[in-house]
Amino acid sequence: MAKNKTPITPAIRLLRNEKVFFEEYTYNYEDRGGTAVSARELGVDEHSIIKTLVMEDENKQPLIVLMHGDLEVSTKKLARLIGVKNIAPCSPETANKHTGYLVGGTSPFGTRKSMPVYMEDTIVELPKIYINGGKRGFLVVLDPRDVIRLLQPILVQVGI
Repeated sequence: MAKNKTPITPAIRLLRNEKVFFEEYTYNYEDRGGTAVSARELGVDEHSIIKTLVMEDENKQPLIVLMHGDLEVSTKKLARLIGVKNIAPCSPETANKHTGYLVGGTSPFGTRKSMPVYMEDTIVELPKIYINGGKRGFLVVLDPRDVIRLLQPILVQVGI
């Protein structure tokens, strides 16, 4: 695992302002490599790497889903749970507009726009999680309870 100088992103500013203990790790980002690459590069279980997915409902209302790296999101199940007709991933351009981050470097912390956050409930059971720090090839490691404290996500069971 490579430990380097911390990039200063909106996510890092928020974590520092909120006095969250975190460690930072950089790795060689591979376009479209996803969590499998970061897990391999950092030598950790892909299940503990949490991806930040920016999605929208049929009315183009954005939302964030936090999911284990080795699982997918059942958008049908999520739509039913939150009472909308459908949910789909945003285009990379739309996700960038909502978050201020490039796809592949999207953090749920310090987003440009405030959005509801839905988090797979089993993430809370992990002792620590690896989540994007706001830049491609940059993860922060922290306690999932800090995610709950800062983002106040709605816990869901939509992983498949």
